[in-house]
Amino acid sequence: MEAFTYKGIAEGKYVEGEIEALNQEEASHKLKEQKVIITNLIRTKKKKGEKKAKRKGGGFSFGKPKVKVEDILIFSKQFATMVKAGLPILEVLAMLRDQLESPAIKEIVEDIRKSLEGGVTLSKCFEKYPQYFDNVYVNLIKAGEASGKLDVFLLKIVDSLEKKEKIKKKIKGALMYPGIMFSVAITVSAFMLIKVVPVFAKMYDGMGIALPTPTAVIMAMSNFLRGTGGLMILIFLIGFGFAFKYLTTNNATIRYRWHKQVLKLPIFGEMILKSLLARISLIMGNLSAAGVNLLESLEIAKSVSNNVVVTEALENVKKGVFSGDTLTKLFLKEPLFPPTFSQLISVGEQTGQLDEMFNSVAMYYEEEFDNSVDNMSSLIEPIMIVFMGIMIGGLMIAMYSPIFNVGALIG
Repeated sequence: MEAFTYKGIAEGKYVEGEIEALNQEEASHKLKEQKVIITNLIRTKKKKGEKKAKRKGGGFSFGKPKVKVEDILIFSKQFATMVKAGLPILEVLAMLRDQLESPAIKEIVEDIRKSLEGGVTLSKCFEKYPQYFDNVYVNLIKAGEASGKLDVFLLKIVDSLEKKEKIKKKIKGALMYPGIMFSVAITVSAFMLIKVVPVFAKMYDGMGIALPTPTAVIMAMSNFLRGTGGLMILIFLIGFGFAFKYLTTNNATIRYRWHKQVLKLPIFGEMILKSLLARISLIMGNLSAAGVNLLESLEIAKSVSNNVVVTEALENVKKGVFSGDTLTKLFLKEPLFPPTFSQLISVGEQTGQLDEMFNSVAMYYEEEFDNSVDNMSSLIEPIMIVFMGIMIGGLMIAMYSPIFNVGALIG
């Protein structure tokens, strides 16, 4: 039998001690049976080697590049997988520090490892970086420490991050096609007005014919853009963009009205709401399964939404919990939440399986969101083709119509 020194977390507290086992694998298995989350596990007689390993991590590159969301997701996946395999957390963090490519995430991982080695709990280590690891992330780690099932909750974190990124990519993908088509249409139209229309204008001036109204309007627009009008429009658009961003950031009333209007948009509003409902439900389900109380879960769920209308609705639900009302009644009082949402929550309350029902609600709205994106993509494509045809085709017809009129007169 060999002696092993271990450090870890049990019932939310930092523990350390010695354990006897045939090898490191058996020692790890014994500690897992005792519900100890291992942060470090080494043979007692090899403490000097441990010090050398610590020095090895010292030659670290402290660059200051920005940490990307993809870096956090990759780190979380690898961290969850290695912890699930039963490896000590300090060893996992040291391995990840050496394996990860981003210098910025390397720096964060090393700082977390050093803090953990110094006796700070894992959740507190992550709490130092709220800009990268939000309340949901930290609270699920805290729940994993308290329950002794850190690997389970780390996998929940990865699942949550993946679904969040999936929703973002879906929305970006849905908006990319119409954005490109609209940009092309505007660019081509502007080019024709500035470069092509003046050629036709010179030609028609020499012919001395009366121009149809559409052609005269197009030529007036061309003259306006080629003069000071184009510069004025550019300055106005830039100024409007900065003013809008400033007001929606610093003025609570304007921000509320804008966010409310966003949710009322014909196609995009419903899609955005479904994505938020899916995200909120997933977070509430995970926190409920972790044993986080309802009030704290609602408070954390508020931080998930970047729409103040949704945040206010969740705050109203949170206040209603104090009066003793059920979640079903409270969600029904908020017109923002669809009746289906409240009905599904009602089933969870009646069966006592609120966490499972929240996860079911999340899956339901994820499917609804996917359907909305697919429907929007199939609807927008013909709309954008018609839009481009009207803009560019209408411009060409207006410019050539005088020639058609001349041909008719000659005939």
